[in-house]
Amino acid sequence: MSATADPSTDSDDSASKEERLKQYLLSKAQDGEHYFKSKFIADEVDLSPKEIGALMVKLRDSASDLTVEKWSYTSATTWRIEAA
Repeated sequence: MSATADPSTDSDDSASKEERLKQYLLSKAQDGEHYFKSKFIADEVDLSPKEIGALMVKLRDSASDLTVEKWSYTSATTWRIEAA
C-alpha cells in the first residue's frame, strides 16, 4: 500500500479550491473594487489564509474576468480585486 496521494485527485482538489475562491471574489467585486486580507475571508471560503495567498497569485495570472492586485502589506497582505 502506498502512502502517496493520487496526483489527479490533488489537481482536481486544487482546481475546485481555485474555482470556489474565484466565484467568491467575483461576487464581492460585482459592486466595484473590494479589498480584503486572506485571514478575514478564510472561514467564508473554507480555505486557510496560506491557501488563499497561493491561489491569489494564480488568479492574478489566469482570471480574465477578475483584476487581482497585491495592494499592501502591514500585518498581512491586503488584496485588491475588481471585476474586469
